[in-house]
Amino acid sequence: MEEKKVTWLELFYDLVFVAAISTATHVLIHVEDGVIHAEYFVKFIIMMIPIWWAWVGQTLLINRFGKDFVHQRLYMIVQMFFVLIMTSSLSVDFDTYYVPFMVGYIGLRVLTAIQYIIVQQYETIHHKKTAQFLGKYFWIGIIVSFSSVFFDSWIRYVIFYLGIFVDILVPIFGRKYLVKAPINIGHLLERFGLLTIILFGELIISTIVVLQPEKGNFESISYAVMSFIVIIAMWWQYFDNIDKKIDKSIKSAGQLIVYGHLIIFITLSMIAAFINMIYLHDLNYLFMIGLLFFAVILYFFATTLVFHMYRYEHHRLKINHLGLFVGLISIFLIIDIMFVVPRLILMMQIAIFFLVYAKVTTT
Repeated sequence: MEEKKVTWLELFYDLVFVAAISTATHVLIHVEDGVIHAEYFVKFIIMMIPIWWAWVGQTLLINRFGKDFVHQRLYMIVQMFFVLIMTSSLSVDFDTYYVPFMVGYIGLRVLTAIQYIIVQQYETIHHKKTAQFLGKYFWIGIIVSFSSVFFDSWIRYVIFYLGIFVDILVPIFGRKYLVKAPINIGHLLERFGLLTIILFGELIISTIVVLQPEKGNFESISYAVMSFIVIIAMWWQYFDNIDKKIDKSIKSAGQLIVYGHLIIFITLSMIAAFINMIYLHDLNYLFMIGLLFFAVILYFFATTLVFHMYRYEHHRLKINHLGLFVGLISIFLIIDIMFVVPRLILMMQIAIFFLVYAKVTTT
């Protein structure tokens, strides 16, 4: 498949979205009575999904049809303004800022849909049919989501996310068109990888926050070092797989990569928040280990699933590998339930798991 390079504008575009993801992640850092109440998790998820889908929409369009023309650059620049509107509306008090958030999201999706209408005019055969299909049916989700502005309370959220759900289903129902105009695997993984590595930066920031001057003691330094080992192991596993284990000549619609990364982005944000909260906040012990292990396990399954089908066949993991990873994390979880372990030991367990995960999947 022809090599496709990521442009500088795409990198700049990612930075604006990472700011949105970072702002949404801060909604999680609200500890009351040792726990994070369900409403904050719900708000975090309902913020993350539109951010992810808006970014994915433009990324896939550029992957299939991007030519770095001036008009495409202008569309992406205008989209950044809508991302800023959306980001400025991300707050714990989400209801108050719902309308500007919705305007930001709808603006992004409308610009993407318009670009599909434009590109179909100079594409041929399968690419033309793909652009026609997406340019036509994406409007259904856009219209449904926009109609939420006419409702109040929980009803508007149901309608807004029903529109997003329809939007997400469009490429699945149009798979017969998409597989005939396959995505560029190398470019797509590079795009997701670049956004992911910036999210790893959020993990680094969460670690640095622990090293406050007034907390610059042996415990905080040790905890920060162990957290950094976790981050390095996660980074090693993710990017070594992209660089060395993935067959970039595979022709597909790339939907496993696209939808699997929603879980990867959410769990990376959760782990970043937990690294911060476990040390700086007095969390309920069972709540703490339950959510941390839940995020780690979800991240593990998401990365395993995303990479498995795109690996060279001789690099694909076997059932015994899965048994090793599940067994190791289960042992740690059982120990932590039976005994109250210090947070440094807890982070050490996560580091061991990710080091083993990186070692097995990258050699």
